[in-house]
Amino acid sequence: MDMKNVYFISDAHLGSWALNHRRTQERRLVKFLDSIKDKASAVYLLGDMFDFWFEFRYVVPRGYTRFLGKISELTDMGIEVHYFTGNHDIWTYGYLEDECGVILHTKPTTMEIADKVFFLAHGDGLGDPDKKFKILRSLFHSRICQRMLGALHPRWSMWIGQTWAKHSRLKRLDGKEEPYMGEDKEYLVLFTKEYMKNHPEVDFYIYGHRHIELDLMLSKKARMVILGDWIWQFTYAVFDGEHLFMENYIEGETIP
Repeated sequence: MDMKNVYFISDAHLGSWALNHRRTQERRLVKFLDSIKDKASAVYLLGDMFDFWFEFRYVVPRGYTRFLGKISELTDMGIEVHYFTGNHDIWTYGYLEDECGVILHTKPTTMEIADKVFFLAHGDGLGDPDKKFKILRSLFHSRICQRMLGALHPRWSMWIGQTWAKHSRLKRLDGKEEPYMGEDKEYLVLFTKEYMKNHPEVDFYIYGHRHIELDLMLSKKARMVILGDWIWQFTYAVFDGEHLFMENYIEGETIP
């Protein structure tokens, strides 16, 4: 029997205050997930699916009900949903796993899917030389800083987080990422080339984070993919057990 497909998507940044089309965007993502539910054995969400996500002990952020409901439906159907935390949704403490049934990953993970080896990660912190980003990332991962933010009333901590996320997007031209910088400068490419030297078993490297669509053969065996985003591009990858394809979701078209 042929295996069902495995899907990879990232960077929806749901709920972003910088986007005027965020409700339409969420509904489009939910329609996509609904369209693949009978074809999928697993879905990998490679980080930053929310623009800012912070769980309190008894409270979770307002909104996202359509998305959360759909991934809960998928897991109830027996479809594995793997959620990788990014740099906008680090702060998850059990809700997504317990209530929605996702399998949570907080670090890059290597796994075997249908006899192929995948290295999967959001991509933040992998080879990025930006010192300011490294400092900010260390603060975000600090348990002390997380507890301090969690000690605030949700009204204020969520406002701080959403305001930071909005500023992070609007400081870029048109809210979009810097274009592809080339193999000799793109830090995820440089990281992957270095990582490959000691990990010849990996067939596919799949990342989010950069908001660009990239598909590179780095050797006869190793292929690297950056997934794009679900803000403007609505791109994803699908693995059929033998081949990996990059696709663009257009409502109404047949999904592979």
